[in-house]
Amino acid sequence: MIANDNGPFGGVIYSYTRKQAINDGVLVDLSNYEVVKQHWKLPIACTDTLWQTIEAAMRQDDSQDISGILHDISTMAKLQIRGADTSDVVLFDVKLGKETHKLKLHMGPGDTPDQVLTLMFSDED
Repeated sequence: MIANDNGPFGGVIYSYTRKQAINDGVLVDLSNYEVVKQHWKLPIACTDTLWQTIEAAMRQDDSQDISGILHDISTMAKLQIRGADTSDVVLFDVKLGKETHKLKLHMGPGDTPDQVLTLMFSDED
């Protein structure tokens, strides 16, 4: 028998970290926006597909800016959190540009056990 200090499943072959996803552009870090700091105490990022939709909404409507959109998303998410159970996921609707989208906010560990938030479309993981 071969000695294995990594348990019955062996060592990790590969892991993709949140930091790598942000560096690769798969996730967009929202934590530095002032409006986001006012709403959330935890680090928060969104998927690139959601970010592209946010940018498209700003191009469609000159009255839309990033602070207003992030405020709207944060407010709608927080309203849904208040009525939710203890799940790590909440689903909510938000209008981006001319369309209403179903979004998902997930809370879970990041690259460390510390909790982080991730915004995405409801059909994304």
